Amino acid sequence: MMKTVPPPPRRKPRSVASGRLTAASGLGLGVAVLWLSLIVLLPIAAIVVTSFQNGPASFWDSVTTPEALATLRLTVGGAALVTVLNAIFGTLIAWVLVRDQFPGKRIIEVIIDIPFALPTIVAGVVLISLYGPHSPFGVDLVGTREGVLLALLFVTLPFVVRSVQPVLIDMERDVEEAAASLGAGGFTTFRRIILPTITPAILAGAALSFARALGEFGSVILISANLPNTEVSSVYMLKLIESDDTAGATAVATLLLIVAIVVLVLLDSLQRVAARRD
Repeated sequence: MMKTVPPPPRRKPRSVASGRLTAASGLGLGVAVLWLSLIVLLPIAAIVVTSFQNGPASFWDSVTTPEALATLRLTVGGAALVTVLNAIFGTLIAWVLVRDQFPGKRIIEVIIDIPFALPTIVAGVVLISLYGPHSPFGVDLVGTREGVLLALLFVTLPFVVRSVQPVLIDMERDVEEAAASLGAGGFTTFRRIILPTITPAILAGAALSFARALGEFGSVILISANLPNTEVSSVYMLKLIESDDTAGATAVATLLLIVAIVVLVLLDSLQRVAARRD
């Protein structure tokens, strides 16, 4: 007769004190903070310190010159407009790629990621070839604000698409079918069910799109033709550095940094509110 072996005693789970880090967690946190400081925080601190090295009055003078204000208006306004357009059309593209089946779909999936891989200066050359003086379409956008916006749209297109796509893929279709069975139309279903679910992803992609457009350089330097009415802040800062005005360039960079932080915090707050409502 076989003896039944009693099961091994169950171990009690180790209690982890609330708010305390283990040695491994503390080491990981320390490495993460050190890496973040070396790569991000120290360079940002150096920019801010350099921008104020001649005093607050010099900083103010650098960011309030007519040329600096013109470049800031174009840069921030262009980035905001591009972000809105990307939020609309990027969501539409993501919807089509997830919900529809059509020939060439995989090719479009690859094309969307090209701005991620293509050097931005090459993007500028391509845009000039297509929309320059020798355009095959008869459209010359070199030296125009429309050309600058086109370049910004090109480099920021993938952010909203790739942010919204996974959310649409993971969405349960049962809720939409239930809404349709209760008589809800397509627009009502989209507004009441789908849009609240994908709004946090749209805002996340919009934040990335705005940040990228705010600091874009390579794709706009060629198509802007360095004209005063199409000069963005990144090109203006390069001009200041070439003129040995490092403090002026960092002052403009610091102001752009403040704008970026304010907009990113605002979008992040909206994203959290939308996630809670969902």
